[in-house]
Amino acid sequence: MAEPFKNLINADVVREAGRHLRRVWPAFDQKRFERLALAGLEDLEFKARAQHLGQALQATLPGDFHHAAEVLEASFKTVTHVEDPDKELGLLRTDDTGLAGWVLWPVGEFVAQRGLDHPERALQVLHALTQRFTAEFAIRPIIMAHPELSLRTLSEWTTDPSPHVRRLVSEGSRPRLPWGLRLKALVADPTPTLPLLEALQDDVSEYVRRSVANHLNDIAKDHPERLADWLERHLPEAPATRLRLLRHASRTLIKQGHGRTLTLWGLGTAFDGDVRWRVSPKRIAIGESVALNLALASTSASTQTLEIDYTVHHARAQGGASAKTFKGWRVSLAPSETLSLAKSHSMRPVTTRRYHPGEHQIDLRINGQIVAQASFKLTA
Repeated sequence: MAEPFKNLINADVVREAGRHLRRVWPAFDQKRFERLALAGLEDLEFKARAQHLGQALQATLPGDFHHAAEVLEASFKTVTHVEDPDKELGLLRTDDTGLAGWVLWPVGEFVAQRGLDHPERALQVLHALTQRFTAEFAIRPIIMAHPELSLRTLSEWTTDPSPHVRRLVSEGSRPRLPWGLRLKALVADPTPTLPLLEALQDDVSEYVRRSVANHLNDIAKDHPERLADWLERHLPEAPATRLRLLRHASRTLIKQGHGRTLTLWGLGTAFDGDVRWRVSPKRIAIGESVALNLALASTSASTQTLEIDYTVHHARAQGGASAKTFKGWRVSLAPSETLSLAKSHSMRPVTTRRYHPGEHQIDLRINGQIVAQASFKLTA
């Protein structure tokens, strides 16, 4: 069994943090910090552990934020070169030169709280932190409290030499960042971040471009026409890297069958042909899988580009159903061509979804339109 995610923040991480903070600031009360940080740590889940360590830092770092900021920056791992831009920051680890990796999430919690009254200095710390972990969660309270300063700083960072800093520009200002504080003002009106995304959508780093795609997809959930407008401006003559970015940014609207987006991608026409859609077996238990089988036969005189997704209507515990659309296939079907496609869909519970017994309908969507339906029964 895989190690629980929460154990990435553990007793060893606490001791490493205490050692490095004492190394750079001899007055640091390492024993008190470790006592506060370790008290009840094992009983907490992942995000709560980060917040718990953040509180221990609040109690033991200097009361003056500028002094605390100097201590923290001095404790960070030495960065002698620009890290691999596509290397996950969560894989970085603390070494003899200083702190890096998951231990810096609690540091970000500290900066987000104590630095609100000193936003310029707080942003400087996050600029350094994000090159050793990520500051995408920590920067969000500062954006909310000081939007003009934050957006002006983020604009300057779009040309920063570090891809991790450039990624923070997009990821930190995402309206609906998973696990992150929701930026309600940007959910309501994403206009302030659009210049940032335009500056970064052709970035040399795929790591940065992936974040831009996810940011645009966030915007599409609340303002689909904004995303369609963006495609209309930036799709023509787009290089291959931007095409991939825009395609990823369009994924929610394509699944939803948003007409204008589908048309801009050349997917606006209905499928011309015959469909056979089969789900088997008709009865499975929670934890098992169903087989999805699709047979297509074109009756068109021209080649058809098809975006094929399927929507599962999950039974709710209190009755009714909750729909979720999944990616199926993207195919090109020649005139009179037939094609068979198959995949397995698991009903094994995961951390983000629980399943309940009952009838589950699966709609087949081609170019955004429901063309066939099937169902199976899920048992306890």
